[in-house]
Amino acid sequence: MKKQRPVNLQLNTISFPPSAISSILHRVTGVAMFFALLFVICAWAMSLTSAEGFATVQELMNGFIGKVIAIGTVSALTYHLLAGLRHVVMDFGHWEEIESGNNSAKVTIVLWVIITIVIGVVLW
Repeated sequence: MKKQRPVNLQLNTISFPPSAISSILHRVTGVAMFFALLFVICAWAMSLTSAEGFATVQELMNGFIGKVIAIGTVSALTYHLLAGLRHVVMDFGHWEEIESGNNSAKVTIVLWVIITIVIGVVLW
């Protein structure tokens, strides 16, 4: 049995195709939305406790941290929806070839960046 096998331990030399990056981002944004949901539920519960709780949440959401969390949450939701639609189209048998899959992944990422910038400008 040969013991020589390729080993690539330098992670910075690995290059992923756009479709792999898109798939990884889809999973990462799903996890990010889970943790963002925890914040949203806590803020919602705190705002319903009293008028002071509502004022505290309102002040937090109007501050720098609140805006960053809001933009991040909406950004994660946007990418997850775009990539989910891409996966649905792929489930119907389109964009399954390497070239079209990579192109659809690039379009998804570019749309996500554009929408995130627009949302960031609107929310800021």
